Amino acid sequence: MKEVQGIAGEKMANVTTRGTQKFVGAVENAISIRRFLTHDYAASGVARIARETGINVSTTFNILRTLANEGLISMNPSTKEYSPGLGLLEFSVPLLGTNQIDLLHPVLEQLSVERRALIGLWKVTPHDRIVLVDRVVEGKTVRVDMALGSRLPALAGAVGRCVAATRRLPNSELRRRFRSLRWQNAPTFEEYAADVERAQLTGFAFDHGNLFQGLDIAAAVIVDHEGRVRFGISGIAIMGQMTKTELDALAHELRDTTNRISANLYGTHITHA
Repeated sequence: MKEVQGIAGEKMANVTTRGTQKFVGAVENAISIRRFLTHDYAASGVARIARETGINVSTTFNILRTLANEGLISMNPSTKEYSPGLGLLEFSVPLLGTNQIDLLHPVLEQLSVERRALIGLWKVTPHDRIVLVDRVVEGKTVRVDMALGSRLPALAGAVGRCVAATRRLPNSELRRRFRSLRWQNAPTFEEYAADVERAQLTGFAFDHGNLFQGLDIAAAVIVDHEGRVRFGISGIAIMGQMTKTELDALAHELRDTTNRISANLYGTHITHA
């Protein structure tokens, strides 16, 4: 497979293949350019857009001209710089009134099918709890189930470790909050604090049989533009059902997915190791 440069490496062929799936390179390039312009918050010229996306200048120019013709981006005739256009509202306005939980459901379905795990969506409440508001499990997976409406302390489990990581509490306050948490197989505070610190670096966290004995849980969180956690997404499997490599892959995908959702819903752009 070709190396990827910048935000998205240029696809030299019209169709690229990943595993058994085929993707249209020209469309991927157009999306990369649109995404860069949307996230950069500043008008940019062809050369900069090409450099940042890793697409050659000629291809970049042709895509920009096409997108501008469709009204999806705008060009300043004086500076020859491009920025997002009003035409994008044609696609986004229908989603504005959609319940966020309904909007995220297809994402949960895809994760469950690809990772063979129970995928749960947790909403953070004003009372410092997390509530299971949606969950999906692929039908062929031997699994544990969780009831919608299940409530947990906001700092408990894998989601809780991620929530704690975003809050960056002083060690004394984290210890105080930890004492009130209830676990089936409690970690030590030192273990918990190390997990929280690790989540600050990686953007995801694990719970291996602490919250619920016999369950492996990976999680990541969706944050708004002020850095507040709005939702958590967890992947839950019976212990031993997934290898360490599979759990790590699940955690990374949850992190990448929640980062993308944070950007799309709240304009939040997060970088993790």
